[in-house]
Amino acid sequence: MKWKEYPQNLKVRLITSFFNRAISSAVLPFMALFFAQHKGAVWAGLFLGFNVFIGFLGNLIGGYMSDRFRRKTILLITSTLSALMFGAMAASLVPEQKWITVFAVAYVVFMGTSSLGRPAMQAIIIDSTTAENRKAIYALDYWFTNLSMAIGAALGGLFYAHHQLTLFLVLTFASACLPIAYGIWLQDTTVLQLMKKHKNIFIDLLANYKIALQDKPFVMAVVGGMCIYAAEFSLNSYIGVRLADEFRPLFLGGFEISGVRMLSILNIQNMLLVVLFTFIVTKITDKFDKKKMLLAGLILYGIGYTVITSANVWYALLLFNLVATIGELIYSPIANAEKANMMPEDKRGSYSAFSGISFNGADLIARSTIIVGAFLVPSMMSVYIGIILMMGTLLLYGGLFVYRGRVRKESYVVTRG
Repeated sequence: MKWKEYPQNLKVRLITSFFNRAISSAVLPFMALFFAQHKGAVWAGLFLGFNVFIGFLGNLIGGYMSDRFRRKTILLITSTLSALMFGAMAASLVPEQKWITVFAVAYVVFMGTSSLGRPAMQAIIIDSTTAENRKAIYALDYWFTNLSMAIGAALGGLFYAHHQLTLFLVLTFASACLPIAYGIWLQDTTVLQLMKKHKNIFIDLLANYKIALQDKPFVMAVVGGMCIYAAEFSLNSYIGVRLADEFRPLFLGGFEISGVRMLSILNIQNMLLVVLFTFIVTKITDKFDKKKMLLAGLILYGIGYTVITSANVWYALLLFNLVATIGELIYSPIANAEKANMMPEDKRGSYSAFSGISFNGADLIARSTIIVGAFLVPSMMSVYIGIILMMGTLLLYGGLFVYRGRVRKESYVVTRG
């Protein structure tokens, strides 16, 4: 399937998501530093923790809204509000004594509005694909995601320290273009919408997610994904802290590669491998059985991160980071496509939002590895991560293929009866 053959909504979704992620990646990694400088580390930690909760809540509400109302309307409203919040953040940086309170309020609203719109964006990609081409589209989306994050991180790194106002003005302009793009090019296609079953909207929202919670194969896949993503997220938590403390610096001429720089190299290596090899790996895996490829990818991914957790020499870190990334390239498009295939047509937004719990939970597990790592030696941390990955593999594979197959068979028997 060539680019010109893609449905228009799919093209709009991929391009706008690229810019949306690039904008977020340019500022979000620096928010802890920004608020710590102006309000102190404790205040920054509590404030950003509160924003995680806001994002989680917004994601759940947004999933329900995207199933009840037209996705284009939701995206127009949320993207316009996000652009206005970026404008407010830029304006708060103009005075010499920065209006930190205004900036903080605008940041909270931005986190809420961007989370509200995210499930609608995720649902559009499912609306515009079929079971046959979904894996290829998710591979392309995965490639776009990593490229946009790399570009966004590069922009933030270049401009944050000395050109904050310029950075936020550029991002305000870019984010203001998104609702214009939605208004002009996003087609307001008719999809099966969720009917309201309870007069109280909050009860209706909870009842909607109760259905997702009762979908055992999907819950298994979500929890499995949580365990698997936790290994990757630990790269910038426990593994990063360990490398900063234990990695013996290397010297290339007069250039020192410390533990912190080694962590940056691992992240850059991951992004470059994804950008360069996504389509090659996807083309190869298309020739084989998807169940075997999912398992092969998860095994490579697991071996890679299990070793990286305790490795302390540069060649082992680079080699097993390569192994982990190749595993990720193999399993990720298959897992995303199969999860999308499990979502009922009238609940795609809600299921997408519920699926986002994988990332929230993985982030919490990754943060906890710092605490656990204070009591365990690195080799035992490798065992700990290995066990989490093994559990994740069993749950994800079981939810996508084993238990899901049994549920289908039982439903068929009941229907025949």
